[in-house]
Amino acid sequence: MTQRFQARTGEVGGIPVARNLPTRGLRQIGAWCFMDHIGPITFDDEASQGLRVAPHPHIGLQTFTWMIQGELLHRDSLGTAQPIRPGEVNLMTAGRGVSHTEESLFGDRTLHAAQLWIALPEGDRNVPPRFDHYPSLPCWQNQGATWTLLTGQYESRQADTLQYSALVGLDIDCQMSLTIELVLEPDFEYGILPLTGACEINGERFETDELAYIGNGLEKLTVACDPETRMLLIGGQPLGKDVVIWWNYVGYCKEEIVEAEQDWENQSLRFGDIPEWQGDRLQGPPSPWRR
Repeated sequence: MTQRFQARTGEVGGIPVARNLPTRGLRQIGAWCFMDHIGPITFDDEASQGLRVAPHPHIGLQTFTWMIQGELLHRDSLGTAQPIRPGEVNLMTAGRGVSHTEESLFGDRTLHAAQLWIALPEGDRNVPPRFDHYPSLPCWQNQGATWTLLTGQYESRQADTLQYSALVGLDIDCQMSLTIELVLEPDFEYGILPLTGACEINGERFETDELAYIGNGLEKLTVACDPETRMLLIGGQPLGKDVVIWWNYVGYCKEEIVEAEQDWENQSLRFGDIPEWQGDRLQGPPSPWRR
């Protein structure tokens, strides 16, 4: 049975976002453990700097940014400075520890993106940090819609996006009213999020920012889409173990989280530095496990 999860309002870099994962009753979809939908938004105030996220740390995850409209600049403690533009994916593997910033490029007045986290499997959670940029992704026309494979495999197509567990991410853009059929992997669990418009799944209507959790065991799924509906399909094999999430950290025990937040507070070399940033670093709320 399809389950419905309503987004709650969050905030990233001064911009309101629709936060869909984690939520009460649903912590992960495969290794996907966090999902923000940003925009679409237009910055009408000429004085607005757009999105501006100060240096902050990550462990135990990959940050995954899918850009639909607008441009952002990613900087990290590895020395990366990479703009991301519509149709591109930025993927930062935090592993043992990394810090980064994100900010709108000067003069860019629009923003629409999905930002997700992928929990690293327990055996890979301490891999060396790295950054990968994907300017070109498999994109094709199918059943009257535009399909873009963001990560993983869909039928005969394969994205190059670096993976540590079996995952899929797919953007489907329907300009007209369409009924499409999805081909699924029975051992994957899936979620569908309308980014714009609305769709009907198993007789239930899902509006923008209402996450439909499909579960697993299916080989095919029919989705009826309203005109100008764009939806994100994410799925993957269950990790088999729940992760612990606090602020920007993902781990497999509370002790890992406490160690990371103490290292960040003490400005440990573990998280490096971003000398180009002008301003303070972000400081997260203390975890409830501190003694």
